[in-house]
Amino acid sequence: MAKYFKVAAENRQARFDYNMLETFKAGLVLTGNEVKSIRLGRVNLKDSFGRVERGEIWIWGMHISPYGAAKIDPLRPRKVLLNKRELLKLIGKVAEKGLTMVPLKLYFEGNWAKVDLALAKAKKKYEKRETLRRRAVEREIEKALKGKAYDRKG
Repeated sequence: MAKYFKVAAENRQARFDYNMLETFKAGLVLTGNEVKSIRLGRVNLKDSFGRVERGEIWIWGMHISPYGAAKIDPLRPRKVLLNKRELLKLIGKVAEKGLTMVPLKLYFEGNWAKVDLALAKAKKKYEKRETLRRRAVEREIEKALKGKAYDRKG
C-alpha cells in the first residue's frame, strides 16, 4: 500500500545559501496543535538551523503558527529524532569547522511529521554570484532554444 506523502514546507533559500553535503530524514517531537498547524501549511523554515545540545539535535528558528487558542511559543526549539548511528555521525561532522545543519523540507510520511535535515557548508558571496550568473545563462539558452523550436514549426 502506498504511503501518504505531503510536503508542508520547503526551505528553498537554503539551497542558494549553502552547499548540501549530505541529507538525513528525521522525525520531530511536536505537540498536537503544532501538527494541526503544519497540516494547514502554517510553518516557515526560512531562518531555521540545527544545533547540538547535550548529545541531542534541536531545530531552532522554525516558526509554526499557533493553532486555535494554543499558548505555545511559535519559535520554540524542537527535538530531532534520529537513530543512534545517524545521530553520532551528524554530531561528529558538525564538530568540523564550517559545517552546519539546515532543515530543507518538512513533510508528512503517513501520519508522521518528518524533516529533511542537511549537513551543509555556507557559500561565499562570489559562489552565490556565480550561481546567479549560471542560472541567467541557462535561462537565456533555454529561451533561445524555445524560439528556434517555434521557427522550425512555422
